[in-house]
Amino acid sequence: MRLRTVGVKLGLALIALVAGALGIVYVAVVPTLENRLVDGRTSQLQRTVDSIILDYTRAESRAAFLMRDFVLAESQVRGVRVTVYEFLNETPVFLRAVEDSRPIGQSEERDPVAQRAAEHSRTTRGVVQRDGVEFAEVAAPFGGAYILLVSAPLDDTLENVSLVRERFLAAGLLALLVAALVGFLLSRIFARRIHRLERAADRIAGGRFDEPVVDKSADELGELAVAFDRMRERLAALERARREFIANASHELRTPIFALGGQIELLTDEDMDEETQREFLAEMRLQVERLTRLATDLLDLSRLDAGRLHVELATVDLVEIATSLVTEFGGVGRGRDHVLEVESGAPASALADEKRVHQIGRILVENAILHTPPGTEIQLATSESPEGAAFRVQDNGPGVPAGEQRQVFERFYRAGDAVSSGSGLGLAIAQELAGLMGGQIELDSRPGRTVFTVKLPRSPAEVEEREPAFAL
Repeated sequence: MRLRTVGVKLGLALIALVAGALGIVYVAVVPTLENRLVDGRTSQLQRTVDSIILDYTRAESRAAFLMRDFVLAESQVRGVRVTVYEFLNETPVFLRAVEDSRPIGQSEERDPVAQRAAEHSRTTRGVVQRDGVEFAEVAAPFGGAYILLVSAPLDDTLENVSLVRERFLAAGLLALLVAALVGFLLSRIFARRIHRLERAADRIAGGRFDEPVVDKSADELGELAVAFDRMRERLAALERARREFIANASHELRTPIFALGGQIELLTDEDMDEETQREFLAEMRLQVERLTRLATDLLDLSRLDAGRLHVELATVDLVEIATSLVTEFGGVGRGRDHVLEVESGAPASALADEKRVHQIGRILVENAILHTPPGTEIQLATSESPEGAAFRVQDNGPGVPAGEQRQVFERFYRAGDAVSSGSGLGLAIAQELAGLMGGQIELDSRPGRTVFTVKLPRSPAEVEEREPAFAL
């Protein structure tokens, strides 16, 4: 098993977490328990000392009082070792054991707890060790020249602490084993899920978008799988669009090139009169113009897709643009028996790129001229509102069928009655250019009235707030 895998790291992290928690609990519990038990034992001994001193006060006045008998009796009744020291108020204080419920030894005469009680003339308690055994002791001055020392072994208390320590260590070891097992199982589960996502990423990177990325869990990995699947769907859509784009672009380029090739061949191989040659040359000029427009449209789309088409935002007079478009297309409109006019209205200005607004206007006006019958009236209008500025191209033609109103903005889409010279790219470019400037295009069409409305922001704040969109 590789030690650098996420699964192993998760397992080790869980073990380390449990071990750290157990260590903190051990440090916080076991020493505290031991201290509390020892303090409880010494507090009990202190109460014993107070009781013994009280008994001494009552018994001292009796004629038959003997210190030896008193010490032995108190030791037997209390179940503790009782030692009485005599001390002199000298520097340093010297202690001498005068009575002991057990045989007196030299080490007891130098007991540190009794020594401190004598030096400070107050009750003192502590823990001492004799012959490897720990004792709890309490010493207190009494009778004017004596120190009473009561001591009891801590074997039972320390055994309880040792038992708790052993059981805690056993439980900790078991917890670590369980944590290791659980960590291993969880790491295997997470590792398998991560490997599935890794394989899905490899499939997507390899161009295979047919298999969905599925992870039904509601955690972060499940959300990542959902994000991967959304990416897969978008990449699949982009791949389909790319293939369709290449196929359509190839078809659109091949048609005029084939026509030009045939006409050139006829011009070179056939004897024809001058009038027929002029007709061929005029048709060839139209095909060249079609190729030029198509190449320009394809270049704009490639720049839009690559994000290299930039706009320079500035205040643009929409009324002036509408007037210039009517002047520009007036001759074409008259040639096709269309009436172009600017609808009078209030001044309107937008924060946009003037060149790109002109481009959008040309696309919409040309689209209205090409796809409406002779005699159609085309109006250009502008307006302002709190939501922004608007530029409209309206005609009274037959309209766009409801089922095709979204499709007309797709690349290379052309309606069934569209003229052959259209590339099907104009409205797609117009839509993306409007979005690039923080605007949107709305289409409202029914028989006898079709309106393309370009909505543009009027201030930088509106550019930031508005999302590029297309609405019907």
